[in-house]
Amino acid sequence: MGAVFEESRLDDEGALASLDSTDTLRALAGAGAQVRRTIAAASEAGLGRLRDVGPRGVVVAAAGGSVAVADIFEAVSRGASALPVQSCTSGSLPGWVGALDVVLAVSQSGRAAGTLALAAEGARRGAFLVTVGAADSPLAEVSARAHGVHVPIAVTGASSRTSVWAQATPALLAADAMGIATVDHETLVGLADVLDRTASEVGPSSESFTNPAKLLAIELSESTPIVLGEGAFGDVTARRAAAMFGRTGRVPVAHGCLPDAASQIVACFDGPLAPGQSNGGGNDDIFADPFLDGPSRPPLRLVMLRDASEGAGHGLADTIVSVAQDAGVRVSLVDAAAAEPLLRLAQHVALTDFAATYLALGFGFDPATSPHVRLLRGAREMRDAQG
Repeated sequence: MGAVFEESRLDDEGALASLDSTDTLRALAGAGAQVRRTIAAASEAGLGRLRDVGPRGVVVAAAGGSVAVADIFEAVSRGASALPVQSCTSGSLPGWVGALDVVLAVSQSGRAAGTLALAAEGARRGAFLVTVGAADSPLAEVSARAHGVHVPIAVTGASSRTSVWAQATPALLAADAMGIATVDHETLVGLADVLDRTASEVGPSSESFTNPAKLLAIELSESTPIVLGEGAFGDVTARRAAAMFGRTGRVPVAHGCLPDAASQIVACFDGPLAPGQSNGGGNDDIFADPFLDGPSRPPLRLVMLRDASEGAGHGLADTIVSVAQDAGVRVSLVDAAAAEPLLRLAQHVALTDFAATYLALGFGFDPATSPHVRLLRGAREMRDAQG
């Protein structure tokens, strides 16, 4: 028999603590504090040196849970920057990177092999190197040898997934220093405040019937979700949510962003997981025989990450929600009402990060560890040692 989601666990702080071996919920609740501490660390590290660099282009090197930092950096610089900005997760840097460019390498532990290799390559090519990660780490050593800037981050008990804002804050400050985005100190203080307020609303002490993150986890526990984003950073929030629902919550999920993904998403409403289709739609057919008809599959659910700020128009999003409801597809609306796009992104990320964690805990899984991920890492290490 598969894992069973137990709603009662979500309101039992003792049960949550016993399953949450590395205090994932506590780490997520400290996101606002991560931002405030890292602002100071970035200033002390000399990140302001970037104001004198005037780069030709910027590459953000990040992998795993740190990929969200590259996504956020690209998103904030997309509208204002005349410079090319590109992210890399592995392999080699783009051929154009040289002495006139900046390489921003981000790794929470400072030990991610792919990020280390990209940082070292950037240093060899003469690029200005900015690194973000643990102090006294291999990444910090690479930066020191290249006379770059290393911003140390220290988030006790956190992983790359739960320290995303500690990693993203120096990247946002770097974008501001290079003049490719406007993310000043006041904006970051507002970001920290939004993260604090959201954590207060969705933390473990808030009961399920009033906690939007717990309610979303309950809805996802019996569904096959499709996450759809809208607005300036909709692609970033949808990708992050899907990554967290999969990696932390253990639920396979598709994602997209409006307007490009509209047809892709709507086409699924009459697919095999749509209500009323054979062998799908959960418990639509009370007379279904699991031995003759095969096991039922969780029904489709649309998770709509909406821009609910004043004056926002989301006609296409409302149309897709209406089409979904007409088709009998279940819908979860996740609204963010902050005035600034970056703050709305923070609201969406914070809520869905908590929801993914509650999803794992409701099923009885430790959100921080997976035996299959450990096997994957072991196989990679063995391959690297042999090759």
